[in-house]
Amino acid sequence: MRVLSGIQPSGQLHLGNYLGAMSQHIEMQEIHDCFFFIANLHSLTTVQDAALLEKYTRDVALDYLALGLDPKKARIFRQSDVPEVTELAWILSTVTGKGLLERATSYKDKVAKNIPASMGLFCYPLLMAADILIYRSDLVPVGKDQVQHIEMTQDMATHFNETFGRQVLKRPEAKLNEARIVPGVDGQKMSKSYGNAIDLFDTPQSTKKRVMSIKTDSTPVEAPKDPDSCSVFALYKLLATPQETSALRARYMEGGMGYGDAKKSLLEVIERVLDPARQRRAQLETDADYVEDVLVTAGKGAREVARGVMEDVRSACGLTVAKGTHA
Repeated sequence: MRVLSGIQPSGQLHLGNYLGAMSQHIEMQEIHDCFFFIANLHSLTTVQDAALLEKYTRDVALDYLALGLDPKKARIFRQSDVPEVTELAWILSTVTGKGLLERATSYKDKVAKNIPASMGLFCYPLLMAADILIYRSDLVPVGKDQVQHIEMTQDMATHFNETFGRQVLKRPEAKLNEARIVPGVDGQKMSKSYGNAIDLFDTPQSTKKRVMSIKTDSTPVEAPKDPDSCSVFALYKLLATPQETSALRARYMEGGMGYGDAKKSLLEVIERVLDPARQRRAQLETDADYVEDVLVTAGKGAREVARGVMEDVRSACGLTVAKGTHA
């Protein structure tokens, strides 16, 4: 099965990104043909500083490689290294009704919040569909809030195939990520936009400060506590072993343990999980040529697949191009 997922380079990645998607992506490289692209074209809707976008793009590559993505098992590449994707997005726009895009919940949410809506934001589902269809992807890992985009992609593939009378574009299926609720330091869903995230590769000192700031209730130290209503415990059980989780749950329910001790336990497990990756990332940062080579090599392989799909798309549409134009 070919699995495709995109990661937007729009800022520092955090524990919610890792637990919600990245760790599952890395697991999938063992059993699937994985294409992971760094969605720098998508990020232009929010990041419009050239140096910053380049930094964020490289940071995503560093983070994935440090966390265990193996370039021999999975491809990680820049979206912009495959220009065919924007060509396909335009072609899809010619067979996609405006009403479909207007129904996109992500677009409607932005409008409802009075956030300026560019044409890039409005046409976001077209580019996302092209990202998926250009590689004839079988599965696209998403959270429940992204399922609509996969359904829209399915609609666009069907409209194209029916319009031109050929089964050119492959219908993808959504693969729901394991539902993991990752709370931030304030108890809400962890999100950079909420300012409540624990960044993946902060210094140990900064990570400790964030962990110790996690909001808890005022239950006295000696009293029993409900682990299932505590953000500290919710994060702990996502990172610890089942045995460790069971032991900490018992301490919560017995009483005699303060939230400060629980936070120290959480900090220990975070460091155990992330410290090896932090060290690996520091090594990778000193080898910019290696990271660039990974991106370029994977991008070339991805583009070969995209070229083949676009040849079929152009043929179906009757688009003739001079030989060598897309070399």
